[in-house]
Amino acid sequence: MATSTYLEILGRVQHLSTSEQLRLLEELAALVRQHVEDQPRHSLLELQGLGKDVWDAVDGQAYVDQERDSWTG
Repeated sequence: MATSTYLEILGRVQHLSTSEQLRLLEELAALVRQHVEDQPRHSLLELQGLGKDVWDAVDGQAYVDQERDSWTG
């Protein structure tokens, strides 16, 4: 939405009574809630295997040993 349209709507809302503003707010919240509920939910498990090719040539134990050695300086 263009800024000018937003400002025009905001100006109109400011001229509504408090009860009308509250009603509008409730209806907007319902619209946003519905939009959020319509979005597909994601699972952390979708990340499984991501970047595993980075570790293909790395020996896991050697990596851990190297990291532990770096802690002792």
